[in-house]
Amino acid sequence: MSDGDRLYRFLFEDFPIRGQWVRLDATWQEAQSRRIDPPSLRRLLGDAMAASALLTAGLKFEGRLNLQIETDGPLRLVLAQCDHLLHLRATARYDEGLPSEEIDFGEHGRLLLALEGRKPHERYQGVVPLVGEDLAGALEHYFAQSEQLPARLRFASTAHTVTGLLLQRMPGESADPDAWNRCNHLFDTLGAAELQQWPAETLLRRLFAEENVRLFEPAPVSFRCRCSREGVAAMLRQLGSEELHDILREQGRIAITCEFCGRDYRFDAVDVGQLLADDALPPSCATH
Repeated sequence: MSDGDRLYRFLFEDFPIRGQWVRLDATWQEAQSRRIDPPSLRRLLGDAMAASALLTAGLKFEGRLNLQIETDGPLRLVLAQCDHLLHLRATARYDEGLPSEEIDFGEHGRLLLALEGRKPHERYQGVVPLVGEDLAGALEHYFAQSEQLPARLRFASTAHTVTGLLLQRMPGESADPDAWNRCNHLFDTLGAAELQQWPAETLLRRLFAEENVRLFEPAPVSFRCRCSREGVAAMLRQLGSEELHDILREQGRIAITCEFCGRDYRFDAVDVGQLLADDALPPSCATH
């Protein structure tokens, strides 16, 4: 299968409609390699990763996009993150009783999209009710309510691959007033098997055979976790000396596991003493 771990941008030459297509192979396999989830959650987690890549690719910013799903049922959280370099990671939290086949978003679920730029003030967040039977429907509702720019999304996944397609109408008048409706009807003919099977160029050529579509060069997509021992140490310092020593007395050491990549970090009494000593130093002494 070609086009693995690639994202393509495309646009229609004759009217203001654009889109993105993404396929996650090694990226998806790496993301789930340290997780054991029910099939229903595995599909949703894959869809969320593909969606975060598709949405990030349509933005002009340097930073990170967070796509977050919260429900009032057994599924507590799904979080997928993608930065402007198309580095992806994702995690989920859930309680016992999560259905193995289909996840019900419930009546009080919510979908949150947040952009985090490189500067503290560069942050935007949008929250809408989690409406729809799946993530594609929820995101389409989000765009209709928050962005006022209609969009269509579709995902297809297996144990080894996740594929996603986004189609979006852009601002501006179109010389062809029926273009969006026509593209919508064509989009509705796309099945999961075709989305999963066809490379990007073949899919667009078959799906929009009568339209003039420009396909841009692909960008690589990859799994990348930002966790580090230094970052975990900084988090532990925020707990304070008393709480850290209480944990040491109870457990003999402090163990932290990254929710995204599964990497384990261990701190014994000597490590804790060192990080507290470093925290007590003046900035000029603590910086190397």
